[in-house]
Amino acid sequence: MTAAACEISGLSAIADRFDHVLLDQWGTLHDGRTMFPAAHDCVVRLREAGKHTLVLSNSGKRASPNAERLARLGLPRPAYDGILTSGEVTWTGLRERTRAPFTDCGNTCFLITRGGDCSLIDGLDLAIVSDTRDADFILLGGLDDDLTEPDIWHDQFTRAAARRVPMICANPDLMMFGATGLVPAPGTLARAYEWLGGTVSFVGKPHAPIFTAALEQLGNPDPHRVLMIGDSLDHDVAGARAVGLQTLLLADGVHRTTLAGAPDLAAATRRLAAAPGRMPNWTMQHLSW
Repeated sequence: MTAAACEISGLSAIADRFDHVLLDQWGTLHDGRTMFPAAHDCVVRLREAGKHTLVLSNSGKRASPNAERLARLGLPRPAYDGILTSGEVTWTGLRERTRAPFTDCGNTCFLITRGGDCSLIDGLDLAIVSDTRDADFILLGGLDDDLTEPDIWHDQFTRAAARRVPMICANPDLMMFGATGLVPAPGTLARAYEWLGGTVSFVGKPHAPIFTAALEQLGNPDPHRVLMIGDSLDHDVAGARAVGLQTLLLADGVHRTTLAGAPDLAAATRRLAAAPGRMPNWTMQHLSW
């Protein structure tokens, strides 16, 4: 196994170390508006090299809308093997109701999503309400740019926490790319709900169920031959390491203010990671072959 946080200049340098790749989406492949050209080329090269590639995203939307967005940005569906989102895992859990937190969350839902997206509840037996006072649970899938600040939600969340209304957060990311740069993501809003006394169940990276589902989708390969690539120590690296995967951290993402342009990227990554469970095997500035 490679020493922790070894800097590489391109993925081809370690291509013999893995057979399967889990690719984060936001900050790794695109910024929500533009596909990164080098990342696009890398996905093509991975396919040419015979690697199995699965996009693994904390998007609160289901897999299909994410695949459509990738196609609009220039990465067609045949370019990779599949896509799995925390929204898809959440939707499946709400449909099957076989495991916590989905077994006893109720059927009346206060829904928070980005751009009015309802794919997270399509086909489910849920009643959607406009006030947390009428809700059995809160379902947090995404946030519009003008609603990312927790203070905006303070009154609604205070009332809901007092009533012990549980929240299911289908996107644990703490920061995301907005129109003005990095802004709070749904995970930050969910943490604010916890600070107010609310109970939150998180679905997605770094939690094990989404990685288990991803490995199943890849055919249950040897985890040590699977590489997770992403830009978050807390979500991509920590979650993948916990289930035995190899990890590659990209500096030009959510940690860009600390890592991007660092003269010794490996050393800067080790300092930022601070703990073995958050330490990537490799690091580089941005995804490239």
